[in-house]
Parts: sequence; C-alpha cells; structure tokens
Amino acid sequence: MGLPPIVVMGVQGSGKSTIGEFLAERLGARFLDGDTLHPAANKAAMAAGNALQDEHRLPWLHEVGRCLAGDYPNGIVIACSALKRSYRDLLRDHAVDLFVVDPEGSIDLIAARLRARTHEFMPPALLQSQFDTLEVRTHDERGVTVDIVEPLGTIVERILAALAAETESGEAARVTH
Repeated sequence: MGLPPIVVMGVQGSGKSTIGEFLAERLGARFLDGDTLHPAANKAAMAAGNALQDEHRLPWLHEVGRCLAGDYPNGIVIACSALKRSYRDLLRDHAVDLFVVDPEGSIDLIAARLRARTHEFMPPALLQSQFDTLEVRTHDERGVTVDIVEPLGTIVERILAALAAETESGEAARVTH
C-alpha cells in the first residue's frame, strides 16, 4: 500500500502547518498549506474577524479535496482546518483513502501560541468560533490523534508509526495520549 493522501486538521494555532511541513519532509512528500487555496473573499472575511459559513467553506474544501486526489507519486500532505466531520467526509469523497492527523490541545495553550504570532488573515478572535465548530477525529476515521504538548519530533514519529502500522495491517491506526 502506497502513501495515502494526508490532511493535518485542526484549529488555528494547533500546529497544522508546522506538523504538516515536517511530516512531508520526513516522508519525501509534497506539502501544501490549504490556506493558500482560500479565495480572496474568504481571506478578507476572516481578516475582518468574520467566521466563514459553510457556503464559503465548501468551494474551498472541494479545491483541497481535488489537491488531495491529485497525482503525487511521493504523496501529499495538506494542512487544512477540516473542523467538522462533514468537511472531512467531503475530502474523502475526493480522496477515499484519506489519512487524517488531528493535533489536539487545550484552548488555553493554543490561545497562548496565537498571542505569540501573527497570521495573514486569521485573527485570534476567531479561535473560540473554531473550537465551537470543531468535531475531533473519531475512531472510525482513518488517521491518528496527537497531543500538541509533545515536541514536534515526537508528534511526527507518532504519525509515522501510525502510518506504518496501517500499512502493515491495512487497518486504521490510532495513537492515544
């Protein structure tokens, strides 16, 4: 079994891009930050402090799905919030063998991270709305859940172990913390 398309989901500040980039580097896969696929209107709305509604997210999620389903001989890792189960189901409509990485952490830890950075269009004020929307990965979704308190290297090793276990067994793997 080859490398499945991988999405690193989660709220802003959970480490999606950092984890995704390092994971892609370790796998020799392509990395794409899903934020780059948002249309300008979505970016402007978020920059103004407005949470996106499904009618704004769905075209973007379809674009992410098309990228996940693309032809990447060495695999692809995309950082994409994919906060709701229905969003991840939509991505699986494009890439049926999708592997979901769910970096979990407390709102206090993530808020502290956000205070220490700036983002092109995601103000920290939207964090609570993202947590309100978040539906964590469940046991029937192929992938792994990791704890963002752990060091980046440990997180990526856990993801790699889950991918390897799935490749060996052909079943979904879950890393608990």
